[in-house]
Amino acid sequence: MTNSPDILCIGSVLWDVIGRSTVHMKLGADVPGRILREPGGVAMNIAMTLKRFNMRPALLSAVGLDPQGAELIGQCEQLGLITDYVYRSQDLPTDRYMAVEGANGLIAAIADAHSLETAGAKILRPLEDGRLGSADSPYRGIVALDGNLTELLLAGIAQNPAFAAADLRVAPASPGKADRLTPLLGHPRATLYVNLEEASLLCHDSFTSAPDAAQALLARGAGRVLVTDGGSAAADGSPEGVISRCPPKVMVTRVTGAGDTFMAAHIAAERAGKSRDDALHAALDAAAAHVCGESS
Repeated sequence: MTNSPDILCIGSVLWDVIGRSTVHMKLGADVPGRILREPGGVAMNIAMTLKRFNMRPALLSAVGLDPQGAELIGQCEQLGLITDYVYRSQDLPTDRYMAVEGANGLIAAIADAHSLETAGAKILRPLEDGRLGSADSPYRGIVALDGNLTELLLAGIAQNPAFAAADLRVAPASPGKADRLTPLLGHPRATLYVNLEEASLLCHDSFTSAPDAAQALLARGAGRVLVTDGGSAAADGSPEGVISRCPPKVMVTRVTGAGDTFMAAHIAAERAGKSRDDALHAALDAAAAHVCGESS
C-alpha cells in the first residue's frame, strides 16, 4: 500500500464517554458539567497524537461491525489513521470507556474492552500472515502496545517471534492492569511507560519519586522505562542511567489521555533524533498542553 505505516498502535480503539465538571467532586456528587463522546482508547489516543507529529500510525485492534464501529472507523480514517489491519467482527460490539472528571482530577472510570479481549490474538494476524510481517520476517519498526490486551496475550507477545525485531513501546491501560505487563519486563527490546502508581504495582513496592521507581524497575530486569508522576518530576531509566525532568506548571482541565499523549510525543521526539533529555522534555510539554486543554 502507498500509505504504509511507520508505527503500529496495538490495543484499544473505542468510544470515550467523558463527563467533565469544573467543580471538586466527592462520592455521590451530582453537579453540572459537559458530557462528550469522542474516539479514544490507549492505542487510539497514541495514534492520534502521533499523527499530529506527522507520523503514519496503523491501528491493530478489534472494532465491531455495528453502527458505532462504522462511525468510529470513519472517524479514524478522517483523522488520517490507517485502519486496514483492524479486526472487524459481526459478533462483537464496539468497546467503550466511561469516565467522570472533576476539578480534583479523575473521579471514576470504567473501561469496557471485552471485545478486544475476546478477539485476542486475531488482532495480531497482520504481523504473522505476511501483511506486516511474519515469524520468519518480523516487523522491524516501532510498535506501541497497550495493556488492554489479556494477560495471556501479552505473555504470548513477550515470546512471539513476530515481535523479535520490533522497537516495542508498552503502556498499561490503567493501574488496575499494570500487572499484565510483568511478562514484558525482561523483553530486550521493550520500553515501558508507566506512572508512579503503576511502577509501584509492578515492583510490589511503594515509591515517592519517579527516579526511584525507574531505578527499581531497571533492577527488576526492565531494559528501559519512562515513569511519570503527575505534576512532579518524570524519569527516563536505561542502562545509561536515570535522568529526570519536571513538567511545566499548568492548570489541569482534563486528565484522560495524558499518559498516552506523553508516550506518543516521546516516541515522535526520539524518532526525530532528539536526545533522551530533549525527548523527555518534549513529552512533558505535550502532556502539559493536553491536560490544560491546549491540544485537540
